[in-house]
Amino acid sequence: MLPKPRSFLSRLCRRFAKEDGAVTVDWVVLTAGIVGVAAGAGSAISGATSTLGGNISTAVSASTVDNGD
Repeated sequence: MLPKPRSFLSRLCRRFAKEDGAVTVDWVVLTAGIVGVAAGAGSAISGATSTLGGNISTAVSASTVDNGD
């Protein structure tokens, strides 16, 4: 005896009831958000770091060192 064919609607409902891929999508979205925040923070900090490095370079170049002679 052949099994009774399922209706399109019951197959569709069964597919949407599965949550196997939902956890993966959550992790992808969460990871993308973290990467975006990290990129934004890095971009915001890079300008200040460059300026600070220039100030340190100027201060070190202007200083003199007594070698004891």
